Parts: sequence; C-alpha cells; structure tokens
Amino acid sequence: ADLDLPSLDANEAAAGRRTWRPGGASAAGENDSAYERSKLNPVLTFDNFVTGKANQLARAAAIQVADNPGISYNPLFLYGGVGLGKTHLIHAIGNQLLMDKAGARIRYIHAEQYVSDVVKAYQRKAFDDFKRYYHSLDLLLIDDIQFFSGKSRTQEEFFYAFEALVANKAQVIITSDTYPKEISGIDDRLISRFDSGLTVAIEPPELEMRVAILMRKAFSEGVSLSEDVAFFVAKHLRSNVRELEGALRKILAYSKFHGRDITIELTKEALKDLLTVQNRQISVENIQKTVADFYNIKVADMYSKKRPANIARPRQIAMYLAKELTQKSLPEIGELFGGRDHTTVLHAVRKIASERSTDAQLNHELHVLEQTLKG
Repeated sequence: ADLDLPSLDANEAAAGRRTWRPGGASAAGENDSAYERSKLNPVLTFDNFVTGKANQLARAAAIQVADNPGISYNPLFLYGGVGLGKTHLIHAIGNQLLMDKAGARIRYIHAEQYVSDVVKAYQRKAFDDFKRYYHSLDLLLIDDIQFFSGKSRTQEEFFYAFEALVANKAQVIITSDTYPKEISGIDDRLISRFDSGLTVAIEPPELEMRVAILMRKAFSEGVSLSEDVAFFVAKHLRSNVRELEGALRKILAYSKFHGRDITIELTKEALKDLLTVQNRQISVENIQKTVADFYNIKVADMYSKKRPANIARPRQIAMYLAKELTQKSLPEIGELFGGRDHTTVLHAVRKIASERSTDAQLNHELHVLEQTLKG
C-alpha cells in the first residue's frame, strides 16, 4: 500500500532525511489548533451521548476518567460491538479534558493509523521522533485495538508507549470490539496491561434507550417524530445506534420524497427491506440451542422440569435473552420453555438483568452469547 510519505522541505533535504510526523499532521502542524492536533471530533460530547442501562457504567467511568485523568482507571478499556458508542465516549473524554485544560496534549487515533505511524517511523529510521511524540502525551485515545492483531512490531512500540504514559501519570483509553482476553494475536503482556485498569462492556441499547436515541436524532434534524413511530422502530431494530440512525435517515428521506407525514404506515414502507431481514433473525429455539451449547447442557433441559443449578441458571439466561432479543411476550416465552407461567419468566428476566449490572463474569458471558446469536 502507498504510505503517504510527506515531501522533503529544504532543511530536511539538506539533512538528507525525512522527518517523521504523526499520521495526518501537516508540516506546519505546530501552528494547528489543539483540536486539529488532537484529531478529536468536537461534536461528540457527554451532553449529546444518550445514556441507558446498556452504557451507564461506561459513561460513569468515562466521566470519572475525564475528571481525574491518569488517576482513576488507567487504562480504561471499553469494548462492545459496532455502532454502540465507544468512539463517541472516548471523544467526549478528550473534548472535556481539552475544555478543562486547554494546553493538554491529546491524541485520538484509530489503531490502523497507529500501525501506519509505526511503519513510517521504521522506514525513516525515526523512532526517536515517534517515541518523543507518543510518550509525551497527556491523553492517548486508541480506537479498535483489535487491528494490532498479529503486528508484533506495532505491539512492541505500543507496549513501550503504554508503559511510559502510565509511568508519567498520563491517561490511556482503549476500545475494542471484544473482551481483551479474547482478542487473538495480541501479546500476553499487552493483555495483562489492558486488564490492569478498568474494563467495561457497552451493550446493545435497551428499548427505552433506542426510543430516546431516535427522538434525539430526529430533533437534531429538525423533525418532530411521534413516540409511537419511535417505539415501532425501536422494537424492530435492536442491534446498535448506527443501525437506528440509518433507519431514521431512510424514513426521513422517504417522507420527504413522497411528501407524506411520518406515520407507522409510512415507516413500514420505508423500512420494508430492513424489517424483513430483522424478522428472519433470532428465534427462541435458536437462543435455547445456543445457550445449551454454551453451558454444555441438553436443549431438552430448557423445557424440562429439572431444577439443579447447572440447568436452572442457563434456563433463566435463555429466558432473559428471549425477552431481550425477540418480539415474544412473557406468556409466549413461558410456553416455549415447557409451559412455564409468565411470572416465572418475569422473575428470570429481572434476576439476570439485576445480576448482570454487578457480576462481571455473567455480563461477559451474556455479551458473548448476544454476539453469537447476532452473528
């Protein structure tokens, strides 16, 4: 691939070498504003981050880190699927710190760009410049670190940068699409550093949060969206914020093109293809099989009357996932679990939801199951 090498200026030519600069920096980079140097998106703030159960712990941790960088939770490691708000949150941390401390040396960078920076430094024999830049930051925000997989030189340089930053009480914030220990091709010593701070999952948004996201996005577009339309969309699209916003754009464009008000009927027409795909997706039977395989029990145990803990617990987890990931009512779910009463299902759903917020292991297991079911 082309490496986008900068041109030589007169001084560099005289010195017979190329100067290494961080990815995206101009030759006049020292004259750039703090925002330009940081690569932060000023639009992504805590104020416009919609919060719900799915991300409240991650948001609380992010605010704590923004208020006390280098002291609370270093590193902060956020993980979750695509489009759940990881990038928004880490930009929000950087933006708040830049507001609180105008001279702070902050850098947001995607992992792929960091890999590119390592390659350029290596080509130009300019690792001193590279280290001087990355080791002197007050805040390093690195997105999608799973892209370091299999890149040993990049991992080595990042390890040194990480050690230097933490020793200097600088804050490191990392995101990934999966739990640190499940990222393949990453050195064990890096994984242990990731685990040394706070690791928080960001889950797919729950119903009320999806509605709030749609209403806020519509408002920002200058459109009044009724609650019944927002609930209709939120009930049918469950995976992530990006998908919700994409659906809303389709609805707005369809409404404008046809000169019609936004109603549930229009929404069904606008999202016809999307809704067809969603309706084919996750079934209770699929959930039962996936959970049974995960916990090494028989699918038949899901609807049997057996009650030992090694069966009852996975059954409750399957009921919880059935409520979260399908359109089925509590009585319908109970029927599919051996004719159980809807109150039994409700108890299971509430119990698992409550424990999920305090039990990191359970939260991780649920995250893995959800990712498996969503393919």
